[in-house]
Amino acid sequence: MNDRTSLRRRILVTLGVIALFRLGQSLPAPHVTVRLPEADHPVRWILDLLTGGGLATLPVFAFGVLPCLAAPRLLRGLIVLIPRLAALRAEGEAGARVLKRYQRRLTVALGLLGAVGVVVSGGQDVLDGAVTVACLTGGAALVLRLTEVITDRGFGDGVRILLLAQILAVLPAGFLRLYEKAGWTTIAVTTVVTLSITMLTIVLAQGQRRVPVQYAKRMIGRRAFGATPTYVPLRFPQANSPAVVAAVLLSVPVYHFGVEDPGWIAVYFVLVCLFAFMRAATAQDMDKVAGELARVAGFVPGIRPGNPTAEYLDYVNRRILAFGALCSGVVALIPAAGLALLDVGPMPLVAGVTSQVVLVFLVSVSLDTTRQIESLRRQRRYEPFLR
Repeated sequence: MNDRTSLRRRILVTLGVIALFRLGQSLPAPHVTVRLPEADHPVRWILDLLTGGGLATLPVFAFGVLPCLAAPRLLRGLIVLIPRLAALRAEGEAGARVLKRYQRRLTVALGLLGAVGVVVSGGQDVLDGAVTVACLTGGAALVLRLTEVITDRGFGDGVRILLLAQILAVLPAGFLRLYEKAGWTTIAVTTVVTLSITMLTIVLAQGQRRVPVQYAKRMIGRRAFGATPTYVPLRFPQANSPAVVAAVLLSVPVYHFGVEDPGWIAVYFVLVCLFAFMRAATAQDMDKVAGELARVAGFVPGIRPGNPTAEYLDYVNRRILAFGALCSGVVALIPAAGLALLDVGPMPLVAGVTSQVVLVFLVSVSLDTTRQIESLRRQRRYEPFLR
């Protein structure tokens, strides 16, 4: 199979899974009602964003990829609390397989919990409620499988691909509600603001600080190997998840007390910076990087291997994270502040988060897909020489 056939197959698999996912978000589940906030409530906008509008119509895939998004984060928290899970993570590949199996079960369990909540909210009888719970739980399990199919046989990360698909499906209705509430002026300002932060989003996604690294020379026979300069990339934090968390925390008070006070925007900016820094700082372990460098006889010029290297990398990394978190806060602040100036009620934070999340996911998914396509093309190009 040549590279064009393989690329075509992966593209068709990805598009087919997206079509099946959207079909599942259109097929109605057994009739049940759920009490949701009104359409203009910021919490309703967040729920529609995370579920693709599924909680409003309750299709088979009512929860979208929300269980798949929540399960890994919940599992990471459990790893910190449960020593057995921490020991599995330290076991390497075998432990990772067990944790992956636990993550799948946790995803289905979250789907089951959400289905029970929907049935309780709708007040169904026992038989109809059992059918609804089975249908919604099975839908969550099938969405999990669809994400794995995209990851294994398609392009990019399956969860992010499907999340992007459901976000793009919800946006037209969201902008229509925004137009009905505020008019074309707000739509024009939103478009200009979205385009203006595109460049900052791309810079944050691609930006990195390259710490130079060298390797000691090794003599193999009569030849010397090593001493090739390379670098350790330290990347900026991404603000999609912190922005969503900050908007959720502020949506209720902003809705009830209004956004006339610019202090809400300031609090939103501080929360995004704080969450972005904390999330990126906890995700990177400079001690592990320094230990890996020492194992392969690598060193940072002018810095002793071991603990001094870890301290130096941690120092540089924290400065990069602080600057990146500040930039993330600015990116999150631009759309929210722009819409707040137009006085459109309790929408600015949610609309700003919507535009920012779409941009971040568009950039990240596009970059990941491009890298995967290029990697596959190179693999196919050099495969005859590796046989």
